[in-house]
Amino acid sequence: MLVLSHRTRDFLPGAYVQFLQVDGTELADPIIDDSDIDGPIADVIRGLDQKIESHNRTSVEFHTSTLEQRRSTYPMAAIQQLVRNAIMHRTYEASNAPVRVTWYRDRLEITSPGGPFGAVTSQNFGKPGVTDYRNPALAESLKVLGFVQKFGAGIATARRLLEENGNPPPIFIVDESNVHVTIGAAR
Repeated sequence: MLVLSHRTRDFLPGAYVQFLQVDGTELADPIIDDSDIDGPIADVIRGLDQKIESHNRTSVEFHTSTLEQRRSTYPMAAIQQLVRNAIMHRTYEASNAPVRVTWYRDRLEITSPGGPFGAVTSQNFGKPGVTDYRNPALAESLKVLGFVQKFGAGIATARRLLEENGNPPPIFIVDESNVHVTIGAAR
């Protein structure tokens, strides 16, 4: 259903990503952009990639060095790792809430319905190689489609890429009903 259907929400109401860009630092601030991205999972991922790329600013520094240096507010590959994890590991049965990506002036927040599953606990969450699959058929489909690797290295990779880009470490809040990550803008 998630891989092939163009009407996934007819069967799984929460099977979409809600993207929101806020002109400020609080959810009550004015909204700049909002989109519900749904359809087959490959379209959802590609649509979300396009949305993130369109909002991700790149600064160019050429005054303090002989070589031009470019830096994005957020490294795209890190965001992809975290968002794809949110889509792959969320619960589709126990919640009608979407995966939420909320872009504030100073941070990016990703919320995935469903807490840790199986071998993953709140204590070992994010440790390299510790993984389990609430949605094994979806995980395998995303691997075959080339969106994920299933190595258990996604969060470690995102952390490294964020550090290399000058972003603060991501902050994870993991409870039984959600996984929430906050990523600060590059310094």
